[in-house]
Amino acid sequence: MDKNYFGITDTGKVRSNNEDTFIAERIAETDFVMACVIDGVGGYSGGEVAAAIARETLLRLLNKPEGDLSLLMQAALAEANDQIIIGRQQNKEHEDMACVLTLALVDIKNNRFYYAHVGDTRLYLLRDGSLIKISKDQSFVGFMEDSGRLTEEQAMQHPKRNEINKALGFAGNIGLHEDYMEMGHSPFLPGDLILLCSDGLSDMVNKQELTAILLKETDLELQGIELINAANRNGGLDNITAVLVKNTNVSFAHEAAKPVSRPSKKKTPLVSPAASIPVVASDIEKADQPPVVAPVAGQKGKGINPWLLFVALIILLSAVYLYWKWFSGEPANVPANIPDSTLTIQKTQEEQLQDTLNKLRGNILILDDSLFKSPVLISKPIQITRDSLYLKAESNIVFKSDSGYTGQPFFIAPANKSSLFENFTFENFKEVNALQKKGVLLKDVKFLKTDSLTPAARP
Repeated sequence: MDKNYFGITDTGKVRSNNEDTFIAERIAETDFVMACVIDGVGGYSGGEVAAAIARETLLRLLNKPEGDLSLLMQAALAEANDQIIIGRQQNKEHEDMACVLTLALVDIKNNRFYYAHVGDTRLYLLRDGSLIKISKDQSFVGFMEDSGRLTEEQAMQHPKRNEINKALGFAGNIGLHEDYMEMGHSPFLPGDLILLCSDGLSDMVNKQELTAILLKETDLELQGIELINAANRNGGLDNITAVLVKNTNVSFAHEAAKPVSRPSKKKTPLVSPAASIPVVASDIEKADQPPVVAPVAGQKGKGINPWLLFVALIILLSAVYLYWKWFSGEPANVPANIPDSTLTIQKTQEEQLQDTLNKLRGNILILDDSLFKSPVLISKPIQITRDSLYLKAESNIVFKSDSGYTGQPFFIAPANKSSLFENFTFENFKEVNALQKKGVLLKDVKFLKTDSLTPAARP
């Protein structure tokens, strides 16, 4: 558990005071790490005061995380909001103070983290070399960037970048409004890293540079220092804060019985959650086949099974009967309930994918392009009912709306809290609302309209 979390803050190169603060510590007598970045707003000293109130409130209310952690975190943020409002009323000099924050409770033992977010601080997840932004900026520019209407570079340079819609201290009784704060949870696999940061970092350092720093084989403290230095090199226009937490647990190794001993195409491994195995779609199809048993040299036989003799006799008599019918010119009456194996209808790719998801162990599925050929025609929504899913294509796979179908490509059940789709193209779907709901993340995903040949904006 040593050195698996670290926090750092810096004033930057322009500001004379630091309104940021953070939490990065192990909660005593638990397996939880609390990580939080708080960015104060509202004047020279007011922002610092609001940030300090929020920090003290969270440390006090979250010192024994148990029960429904999402409700606990929501209550803690609501209390911090109320305390800031009381402070504003008591001191006229601080009547405009507020703060934005991102909070994470990391359950190291169970490989999961819970988060709560208000404002434009950010939460990123680094997994398998990819950096994913989990939180959504609660600002106009942030919305434009998240919806694909602005590029990251355009958003970083936008004059209204720092205008926020929500903050602690802006509204009363936010505990009664669940949509005021962003809540969620996610698997936190061995090797995963989360980064919480203030906009002083995310406005100065783009995603590509952040990823390069976080992928370096060094300890968290040096990574944190390098993040601060990068923001300052790029201008350091605001206070800069970063908190890092890494899952240093050892991944459990599971051996799956191989149905057939044969060479197979090399798969890109993904670290699996505890008590689950990363699955490649082609392996599920292979697992349904019976094992081939080879004779062992020198092994003694145990006699001929009379049932095998009986079955062989039936087959022989059937073959003689069918041959006689054919030779005599009479049609053979083959019972409908004994299908010819050569006439068995193969499953469509759509049905194969649904069957694969139904059989999936764990939360990670890699679609093998040797099994799923583009385009995969969708005539009814693929059902996703598990609580979380990481669905990735080894090479880009196209999901195409079948002729006459006007529905969604996927149905994502309300029980699903987080889904990540990576390396897919959705073609000619008129409805994609299921992929735009809260908790759905898209990476390298395109939406195309073939009727107009114009690409649609990525949600």
